[in-house]
Amino acid sequence: MLTAKEQSLLEALEAQAAEHDIEIVTVEVAGAKKAPTIRIYIDTPEGVSFDELSGAQVWINDIMDELDPFPGAYTLEVSSPGIDRPLRTLEHFERFAGETAVIQTVEPQGGRSKWTGTLAGICGNAVLLDVDGVEEKIDISTIKRARLKGVVDFGS
Repeated sequence: MLTAKEQSLLEALEAQAAEHDIEIVTVEVAGAKKAPTIRIYIDTPEGVSFDELSGAQVWINDIMDELDPFPGAYTLEVSSPGIDRPLRTLEHFERFAGETAVIQTVEPQGGRSKWTGTLAGICGNAVLLDVDGVEEKIDISTIKRARLKGVVDFGS
């Protein structure tokens, strides 16, 4: 799911994050190769406040300055995972069982590479996804991208 660069950045951040009781949900590198954007999504059991975001920005920026992952220019964004939270680990898929998710695989499986359904937990190294009453079993190693499908309830 993560590129080698994203994985190395994630690993560099995780120890410091644990000291701050923060989970690094995922790391994304996007945009132009000469000046990419590095997005770090963080979370805590209580959610993410503005103070936590600004505090995390400081120590994450210090680590990025040390690593200098892209010599020259890059943009660093530190954010909460938001309503369409990225899912990266088996624990993420298990924790959000019952929620609607969108999963995209690296290559098609059974004629498709994108599913939307209800997370039904995990089985070994596979994510269980209920798609219209049919349980799909998707090995986590084949997942390219996965996110919760956010729902906004404006009330009646």
